[in-house]
Amino acid sequence: MTQTGEAGDWPIHGLEDDVRPRMFAAMDACEAFALATIVAADGGPRPEGAQMVITAASAFGFLSGGCIEDDVARHGREVIAEGEPRTLVYGEGSPFIDIRLPCGGRIEVAIERVGPDDPALRDLRDRTKARRPTLWLSDGRLRVCVDPEERDVGRAYPISKRYDPARRLVVVGSDPFALAIAGMGRTIGWETMLLSPYGPSGEPPFGIVCDRRALTESLTEIDLDPWTAIAVATHDLEADQEALVPSLRSQAGYVGVLGSRRKLGQRREGLVAAGLSEAQIARLHAPIGLPIPAASPWEVAVSVVGEIIAQGRAAESSSANEAQQLAAA
Repeated sequence: MTQTGEAGDWPIHGLEDDVRPRMFAAMDACEAFALATIVAADGGPRPEGAQMVITAASAFGFLSGGCIEDDVARHGREVIAEGEPRTLVYGEGSPFIDIRLPCGGRIEVAIERVGPDDPALRDLRDRTKARRPTLWLSDGRLRVCVDPEERDVGRAYPISKRYDPARRLVVVGSDPFALAIAGMGRTIGWETMLLSPYGPSGEPPFGIVCDRRALTESLTEIDLDPWTAIAVATHDLEADQEALVPSLRSQAGYVGVLGSRRKLGQRREGLVAAGLSEAQIARLHAPIGLPIPAASPWEVAVSVVGEIIAQGRAAESSSANEAQQLAAA
C-alpha cells in the first residue's frame, strides 16, 4: 500500500471501512500510528465514527470523497511525531480555505497518537477476537474500551467509536448460486465460509474456506451471533431443513433460503414439525434476496448480499435509536 496522494494512485485505501486490521498490523510491527476519527459531520459522504489509520509511510480508510485525506494524513504524521492530539475542521468554519468540500457542510476530525503498547489497543484486539461489541472512548491522550451498555462513560470522552464483530457469511450448498453468494461476500470483505457436506473435493474458488463435514458437525461449531448471516442454497428440502432449524433457533442476524415460492408451504410445515415457534419461522427470508428480477448466480448473489446489508443496517439503526432514548432519559 502506498501513501495517499501519490500521483497516479487509485484510492484503494478508501475501500477499507473497518481499520482495525491496520491498527493491529501496526501493533504487531511495534509502530505507533495516528487514528483519525470523524467526531462531527454536517453533510459529506461519511458518517460520524468513520476512521483513517495513518502510519509513517501509509494511510488507510477514508473520511470524505478524497477532499481531505491527504491533509489528514499530513496532520496525522505530525501527531505521531509530536504526540499531541489535534482536531481539524473542514468546510464551514474551517481555517483551511484552500481545502474545499464539494458536497458542502462541515467535517470535524479528531486525531490521536496510539502507541503499539497501548492497553486499550490490546483490549480492542482481545475483544475483536472474541467477537465482542466494543466502544472505543478517548480524550486524545488516554483511551479505554468498554461494553456499549456502558455508554454513559462516553460522555467524558470526545472521541467515541463503536466496533461490532466483523460481518460473517455462512453459505450452505455447493452449486453455482452458493459459490456466487460466497464469492460476493468475500469480495466485499466479509468473513465467509462455505458448508458443503460431501461436496466437491477440489478447493473452491475465490479463496473461500470450505467445510465438507455433515451439517450436524460443521454448523454446530459456529457461533451464530447477530453479526452472522446464513444463506442456504442446497435446493433440497431435507438438507434445507437440516440447516434452517438450528439457524433459526440461533441468534444469527439473518437466515435465508434459496428456492421457489411453490415449496414455501412444504418448508414451513417441516419447520413447524421440527418444533420451531411462529416467531422463529418469521425470521426466515424466503425466497432469499431483494425482490429484483435476478436470474444468473451473480445477480442472485447481489440480491442476497444486498438484503443482508439492509437487514444489518436496520438492526444498527434500531440499536442507535435505543441508545439515544436511554441517553435522553
